[in-house]
Amino acid sequence: MKFGLRHIRYFIAVAEELHFRRAAERLGIAQPALSRAIRYLEKELGVDLFVRSNRSVAITAAGQTFFDGCLTIVNSVAHVVENTRRVNQGQIGVLRIGYTDTAISGVLPGQLKAFQDQQPGVVLQPHHDVTNTQLQKLDQGVLDFGFVTGPINRSGYEQCPVQSERFVCVVYEAHPLAARKSIRMEEISGEDFVHGSSKDWQQFYSYLFPLCRRSGFEPRIVQEAYNTAGILGLVASGMGVTILTDNVRNSIVPGLVILDFEDVDENLQTMAVWRSDVMSGSKKLFVGFLRDDPLELS
Repeated sequence: MKFGLRHIRYFIAVAEELHFRRAAERLGIAQPALSRAIRYLEKELGVDLFVRSNRSVAITAAGQTFFDGCLTIVNSVAHVVENTRRVNQGQIGVLRIGYTDTAISGVLPGQLKAFQDQQPGVVLQPHHDVTNTQLQKLDQGVLDFGFVTGPINRSGYEQCPVQSERFVCVVYEAHPLAARKSIRMEEISGEDFVHGSSKDWQQFYSYLFPLCRRSGFEPRIVQEAYNTAGILGLVASGMGVTILTDNVRNSIVPGLVILDFEDVDENLQTMAVWRSDVMSGSKKLFVGFLRDDPLELS
């Protein structure tokens, strides 16, 4: 069959108006051209779509069936066109987002929800990974965004600050310092430390070790865990103390005490990072959202 959307559009106009002159005026074409198009359509289909007389036009049973199907086709085409435009504008798509423990215990959940409320057609796929793994996955194109411990100095990448957190000390309840509200960094110089591995927590260590060295000591790390939950569990077991950030208050477990530092002014930065050479419409929307969203300071 050799007919297209133009013929379907013409047929729908006649079927709705049941008047060739009014249908032609609605379409903005000459009435003879419309009549020829409908006759051609009937010939291609092998059916009469309308019963014509000098005074009226009526749709046949076959025409009614064809009309119902044509409405479905036109609506489907309109839906496809709209979705195509929305994909091009970034309003439909998928964003694969990496996050650290620090990010997900801070402002990130609220940011993701706010973006999802604005752009319900964009599917968000969060993945937990340490900073180094996120950067590797960004390099490989496995992630679109990483929420990492930064700042990051990486060619071909852009970044945006997400949150800034104070450092705190976490000790077990029976620790001699547990009754205090705050301490100086030097007071834990002789303690055993529990932390993440130097390989996985490299970015965090770039903060931790300078902080300790300024107070005259190297942290003695005797136990390692993969994530914050593991670190806190080992501290609660009495295996040492740890230094984390203020958002750990949101995930603290029984048996632990958080102490503020009196002499530490530095904050840990969480950054959103992404490759600037691969920018889909959805990525552009998310970057715009992040840059409009104010930095949350702890």
